[in-house]
Amino acid sequence: MRDFITVTSPRVTPTNAADLHHARKQLITATAGLDAPAVRDVFVDLYEVWLHTKGAELGIKPDSGFAIVAVGGLGRREMLPYSDLDLILLHDDANPSAVSDIADSLWYPLWDAHIKLDHSVRTVPQAIDVASKDMTALLGMLEARHIVGDTELSSLLTNGVRQQWRSNIRSRFGELVEQAEQRWDRHGEIAHRAEPDLKNGRGGLRDIQLLHALSVAQLTDVTPGFRNDGHPGGVQGAHRRLLDIRTEQHRVAGRARDQLRAQDADEVAAALHLGDRFDLARTLSDCARTISFATETGIRTARNALPRGVLGGLRRTPARRPLDEGIVEHGGEVVLARDARPQRDPALVLRAAAAAATSGYPLAVGTLTRLADTAPELKTPWPREAIHDLLVLLGSGRGMIPVIEALDRTGLWGRILPEWGAVRDLPPRDAIHTWTVDRHLVETVAYADALTTRVSRPDLLLLGALMHDLGKGRGGDHSVVGAELAKHIGARMGLPAADIAVLSAVVRHHLLLPHTATRRDVTDPDVAHEVVDALGGSRVLLELLHALAQADSLATGAGVWSEWKASLISELVRRCESVMAGEELPEPDPLDPDLMRRLEAGTDGSVPLRVTLRPTERNHMYELAITGPDSRGLLAKAAGVLTLNSLRVHGASVTGYEGGALNVFMVSPRFGSPPDPGYLRQELARALDGQVNITALLDERWKQSGPVHSHSVSYDDISDDVTPPGTGVLGSQKAAVPAQNRDAPPVIKWFSSKTPDEAILEVRSIDQLGLLSRVAGALEQSGADIRWAKVTTMGAYVDDVFCVRFTENSDARARADVAVRMVLPQSRQSQ
Repeated sequence: MRDFITVTSPRVTPTNAADLHHARKQLITATAGLDAPAVRDVFVDLYEVWLHTKGAELGIKPDSGFAIVAVGGLGRREMLPYSDLDLILLHDDANPSAVSDIADSLWYPLWDAHIKLDHSVRTVPQAIDVASKDMTALLGMLEARHIVGDTELSSLLTNGVRQQWRSNIRSRFGELVEQAEQRWDRHGEIAHRAEPDLKNGRGGLRDIQLLHALSVAQLTDVTPGFRNDGHPGGVQGAHRRLLDIRTEQHRVAGRARDQLRAQDADEVAAALHLGDRFDLARTLSDCARTISFATETGIRTARNALPRGVLGGLRRTPARRPLDEGIVEHGGEVVLARDARPQRDPALVLRAAAAAATSGYPLAVGTLTRLADTAPELKTPWPREAIHDLLVLLGSGRGMIPVIEALDRTGLWGRILPEWGAVRDLPPRDAIHTWTVDRHLVETVAYADALTTRVSRPDLLLLGALMHDLGKGRGGDHSVVGAELAKHIGARMGLPAADIAVLSAVVRHHLLLPHTATRRDVTDPDVAHEVVDALGGSRVLLELLHALAQADSLATGAGVWSEWKASLISELVRRCESVMAGEELPEPDPLDPDLMRRLEAGTDGSVPLRVTLRPTERNHMYELAITGPDSRGLLAKAAGVLTLNSLRVHGASVTGYEGGALNVFMVSPRFGSPPDPGYLRQELARALDGQVNITALLDERWKQSGPVHSHSVSYDDISDDVTPPGTGVLGSQKAAVPAQNRDAPPVIKWFSSKTPDEAILEVRSIDQLGLLSRVAGALEQSGADIRWAKVTTMGAYVDDVFCVRFTENSDARARADVAVRMVLPQSRQSQ
């Protein structure tokens, strides 16, 4: 039987074609006053009535052995004014001559009416065979709808295609996802394109079709279980709105068009009563990102629900691997532990987000929904652990982008930062910007992450990057408005007053350096003095603004950050630094008199080893004090014992005094309650006696719980029990300007001490399991005696200062420098 019938001459009268053509033109004019959904309904009715009439004329009746089936827009009842008409003429292996006559009589009037037609003539087995080989044809037939004729034939087709799809989904799932990814690569993200493709772009109508296919395969719902900004049914609403925009685009352009042109945007917006093109862009961004997130979660949910092979039932249930308190990895997703109580744990949302961003595993849809339904809002001031987890999230580089997007699409990010609503999906006002304002803020944080070791306050850099444009969309100077917002947010987070002042100043002056460097003569001495005066002489603020200027430019768009701009800003910063006073050397923390008494020697003249633990005013935060003889290796082994017992070190102060050593750590347990101090003392004593190899144990722990980096995924083998991390996440599109480093490279600084035989070492680095133990061990093994130390952890980064005395020859400092560099984590690009 022929798959496609070639017609050599028309067999219909011109009247039929003329009537259809006239009716279609009349409808295009007559529907000017109708809204977009009504327009689509009118054109569905037009084609259905014509096809019913034509079918009756040609003898296509319920018992005729012929049927007309609609796919595409008519099949979905989504006919736009200039949409193609997609039809299948089904027949029950009828006489070829009769099939040819009917096909000719059906297609030619449509062609003569200047209607774009995608048509085929097939038996049911032929159609099902095509669907088994062509993914595009399959997706269309999954939406097929009977129009006229033999309903049994249409049912055989629709039921047969759906049954075949369900039976073969395991082998065809990879093809479906690969086709979608190739389409996204070609057409980009609708939310961030000046002239987006509403049909084929990421977050467009083709993605709704993909979700429908997964639903037909019984792998997921058409709309995965999540809420958009607190409103149910976000995907259906986004779908309808996208259809409305595309309908008006057809009417404005006077032709079929998938791409929303910039010159049509104002007229389309007015037709939809949305305001101007910026309001339209904001609406479009919201719709596209809602659909994108639904597609991402739908694909992931479907993959985890794929039917297993013959032996699938014998597999072990995927293990639940702890990631943090109340958070586990299960089946390739971040989920809540069985004993987690979101309604009693306000910080759980940020803790789960931080775990997802650092592990590379996505937050499960069910987890997001449960958190959205039950997690209370953070009280003012935030608990300390919430700030820590927010900084860990922001310090995870590009891994945070899909996590924040997931939180935002489910209404959780708005609870953390209520001020975010004013910039959500807010389009830029000039073409140089690549992203919407909210995405630009997140992109800026990702670029700032690579610069955190250049500054002494990486926490304020990341927070400043997140807030620097938060004043946009509110009227007035966004820097001034944003500075006030930063004060309120900082107070709500419970930041110290001094940090709030710096954070507000970062937002207020985030354009000062680039504007001054590119618009003024940086060699003019008055320029540097003006900048220094504006910053109140703060060197910390200057270095924060220098790093933020680079991150902000990189996140804006291609070519915004250049060697010329970088050199001008660097020269301005250098001149400002020369105006400022010299930097003071770090000093040890003052000794606590109560803890000093523990350094008293015992009857044998030595300081006994003691470990005490007491809670602080901060929730889940404890002060752990270790006193003992001032012996080499105490700090390294003490820090290692704490790490091995799942204690997170937030800060530390180490001091030696008259043969004794006092190590005070601020710690929080990763899971549950802290271990008994007596047990910690026992483990530390064993480590000091050489009975336990701390370094080897840390290495083993690192192998078991090291971070997972996102990687590309192959669907050739879909029998794995877990979904690989980094699978098709929103935000996986390449950045507008490639980052120089995905992580901040470590920075080591040496300073001369006031004491001739001592030196001060500052280490800025990404935090890592057992890092303090490794750095202290490297110093001690290279012949350095640690006199005092100050350890500060700021989210995902550390700033540690060691005062060391070298008891050996003059090259001991060089050896110590090399030893420390060897144990520091390197940026992933350098690896």
